[in-house]
Amino acid sequence: MRPEKSDGTGGNGLPVPMAWLSTEYIADELLRTGDLMEPTTLEFRAGRDALALTMFLSEYLRDTPAPRALPEPRVDELRLLTAYGSTWRSWVCERLDEAGRRAAPGDPDLALARAAWRWLEETELLAADLDAIGPPVPREPVGAGPHEEGEVQVWTPAWQLGLPLGHLAVHLY
Repeated sequence: MRPEKSDGTGGNGLPVPMAWLSTEYIADELLRTGDLMEPTTLEFRAGRDALALTMFLSEYLRDTPAPRALPEPRVDELRLLTAYGSTWRSWVCERLDEAGRRAAPGDPDLALARAAWRWLEETELLAADLDAIGPPVPREPVGAGPHEEGEVQVWTPAWQLGLPLGHLAVHLY
């Protein structure tokens, strides 16, 4: 059903979170196109939410008339914001605080962005410990007995898995 008004509310006066829904859709499409992860996994959700949150807080839709097309300057900006070792977490917290000061009370876009951030921060996923990966270990000579290669896994906040996944999806775009 089409809304009766064009000011972002439906006929019953409920605000529609179009900015958040648009960025979430674009993030979902980027991850699906990259075919990096099964869409039904928590890792996929972490990547989608991290990428959507990055686009939403960088005001991605501000300069993008057609949400399906990613202009090259915006792609470069997303690559920088999602790069490994970046200060993404603190950037998100600062931007959410700033958006909260500017937004109208009950802003539905901001509410969904905050919910996504809470999930990314509070949910932990079991993943390979990338910090434990060191230089290659020399193989034992043939016949020296079984060599166990146990992958070290740790519980990691969802955003720490989702951010590199989002970055890779943008890179593959």
